[in-house]
Amino acid sequence: MQWFEHLARLTEQKVPLVLVTLLSVRGHAPREAGAKMLVTAEEAFGSIGGGNLEATAVALARRMLESQGRAPQVHTLRLTEQAPAGYGVQCCGGEVQILLELVVPVRPTVAIFGVGHVGLALARVLALLPIELWLVDSRPGMLAEERLGVLYQDQARLRVFEAPILDAVVGDLPAGAHLVIMTHDHAEDLFVLEAALRRGDLGFVGLIGSAVKWRNFQQKLLQQGLSQADLLRVTCPIGLPITQSKAPEAIAIATAAQLLPLLVGAAEARLASG
Repeated sequence: MQWFEHLARLTEQKVPLVLVTLLSVRGHAPREAGAKMLVTAEEAFGSIGGGNLEATAVALARRMLESQGRAPQVHTLRLTEQAPAGYGVQCCGGEVQILLELVVPVRPTVAIFGVGHVGLALARVLALLPIELWLVDSRPGMLAEERLGVLYQDQARLRVFEAPILDAVVGDLPAGAHLVIMTHDHAEDLFVLEAALRRGDLGFVGLIGSAVKWRNFQQKLLQQGLSQADLLRVTCPIGLPITQSKAPEAIAIATAAQLLPLLVGAAEARLASG
């Protein structure tokens, strides 16, 4: 298996790793410039030449993983009998530079509760981004393949949940996940919102609706024992105030724009060196 195939598998599994590249070679060395290997906390894939060179690179990479150092590192190693050799002598006679780049696979998660007209429009915008996109609805027809098929052609990784009790899915969300609540039923909205607020580790919590709806919800949530501080975590109404239109597409674009700063920065952190 080639190194890039291992990279695809490890990033899919969200395994932090260091990409080691043989950046330059002067004189003789076991491998040519451009050779690469991947180093995780427990394994290494590929080779940049074996021996002391490779063992040193693995040790440096694992030190980088432990410290979560964000900046790329360049190290110069000499392959002579006089050079420091903690893992055996290599006397090829050359000198190499290796580049270490930390890769931390992270896909931010957005969960849309309610995949009606607005929910589907929002999903179509967000699916353009490299995120985990959860689509949750209690109505099987809203999650039919003919409705959602187009979403699988974009960058987002989709997870679809048909759940009679939507608030149960909230408990399965990863820490830091963002959620937008826009079901067809205000009772469902309230159950999902209460479940989200009882978790203290979620990100953006958005609720579609008017100021009147939000006032009613606040009263009910306070009666359920939630605090004013909890209510401050809710964004309602959702969407940047860039349009007065109530068309699903307009609401979707305004809401996606509101979420974008939370998603793009997190997605870029996948390549921490970038």
